[in-house]
Amino acid sequence: MLPAALLKNKLVTQKTVLGILITNHLWGELIEVAILAGLDYVIVDREHFAHDVDSVANACRLGRFANFPVLLRPARTDAAAIREAMDLGPCGLLLPMVETVQQMDEVQQGAWLPPRGERRPGAHGNRWLKQFNYEDFKTGVEDDLIIIPQIESPQGIHNAAEIASHPLTTALGIGPYDLSCRLGCAWKPENAELRGSIAQLRAVAASVGKPFWMIGDGVKLSGDGHRFLCIAEPIGLLQATLSNLVKTIQGG
Repeated sequence: MLPAALLKNKLVTQKTVLGILITNHLWGELIEVAILAGLDYVIVDREHFAHDVDSVANACRLGRFANFPVLLRPARTDAAAIREAMDLGPCGLLLPMVETVQQMDEVQQGAWLPPRGERRPGAHGNRWLKQFNYEDFKTGVEDDLIIIPQIESPQGIHNAAEIASHPLTTALGIGPYDLSCRLGCAWKPENAELRGSIAQLRAVAASVGKPFWMIGDGVKLSGDGHRFLCIAEPIGLLQATLSNLVKTIQGG
């Protein structure tokens, strides 16, 4: 899939790659706004908000037509959930709460056709393929599929090297808020244990030659040397921007 291949090429160049996580509201124009703003990708979040399948499929379709990467975060990582997510047509997946390499094996079963997996394709996201043969799916979808497992627990940290080394893993990711909860420091971003865990995961990714995906304050994270970033949730960004504008105006 060309949008996925383009994003992978950007990651190889070591340039800063920027995206947003669409959680609260999804509509087609938001994809256009992201493209015009110069972002490199978006992720549609179905872990925390049940966006309807037509809206998600249409966002993925718009991304494919525009050669703009639209990824999806499913609610679960079992094979059935991954099959459903793939049927909506994303060029990649952000996987929540990955703790073991066995989860990655199950994701592979849901994402890849036999003989490498057990996917049974159908529904919205496959209409653009010329043929439903194995070679088209392998070269058109599977070979460039972007998979980012999120480490969000001490168990995930313990198994991070195996998870990062998995052939399906494009980049190692983190869920810093959920991880902070499980480390007993929610939400204290300057906590030494949390910062140490982030540094550890970043080093693990580098040791196996994989990018490290991070979400948070883009300006600060970029200054810290992070290069694969998710910098905002649009509604949160709107609220913060309006709050700053109100303070500026009211402050004279």
